[in-house]
Order: sequence, then C-alpha cells, then structure tokens
Amino acid sequence: MNSLVTRRLQPYAPGPLASLLSFSRDFDRLFEGSAGLRSVENSFAPALELREDADNVTVSLELPGVDRKDVSVTLHDGVLTISGERRQEKEVKEGEYLRTERYYGRFERQVGLTQPVVSDKIKAAYKDGVLTVTLPKAAEAKPKAIDIASN
Repeated sequence: MNSLVTRRLQPYAPGPLASLLSFSRDFDRLFEGSAGLRSVENSFAPALELREDADNVTVSLELPGVDRKDVSVTLHDGVLTISGERRQEKEVKEGEYLRTERYYGRFERQVGLTQPVVSDKIKAAYKDGVLTVTLPKAAEAKPKAIDIASN
C-alpha cells in the first residue's frame, strides 16, 4: 500500500527571499515520494492536437528529434495509444564544455475515441517532427441528414 505525503503549502511572507524559498520548496517536492520521481522520469509529454470533421478524427503529435522508428501507434478497445522513446545526443567538440545536456526517455499519449472508427483504414504519417494519425469514422458515426416528410 502506497502512502501519500501531504503538506499544507503556506505562502511565504512577501520579501526579498520569498521567491527563493518558494523555489526551494517546489524543488524539494519534486523528489518527495514515488510521485515526484515519476514526474522527473516522464517529463517529456509531446504536445497533442485533436481535430474532428464529418469523416475523420485526426490526432497530431509534435515529436521533434524523435526518429520515426522509435514511435509506436496502436488502437485497442477505443483507445489510441502513441508511445515511443526520445533519444537526443549531440556531440560537439569545439572549445571547452561548460554544459552538456542529453534527453532520453519514454513517452506515451492516449486518446479515448468516443465514436467507432474503421480500424483497417487508419493512416499514420510522420513529417518534419509531426506525427499525424487519421482515423476514418465508421458509417454509423457519421452525421446523417434526415428528410422530413410532408403530410
């Protein structure tokens, strides 16, 4: 059974050190318990855009620096899952290093679909760091105009 550490967060009195103390408190909270560790490990969450028209649901994800082969797209029980791994390494050998940053980590975004789609016609395209998944709506999900009969 996991326990959750809770703390009442009181604002610091206004003053020159208030922002520094607030930053220190927030930084400490990052590393409290397993929830803090998970947020550090999974800090990369690609921006997601969801669009819908009469025929399709379109999901776009911004994945700069992610290789297409490191991305997986699945649909199961009405949930579209896009997952992968970001590996960013740049080696520059000019002058003296003052700082080097490398970004690694898995990511996963899920979208629950509220309408049925034609799963064998789903298309995914990756261009310029943007993944676009087009999910065609099933016939029963498309809007249908109903004629009104006159008496």
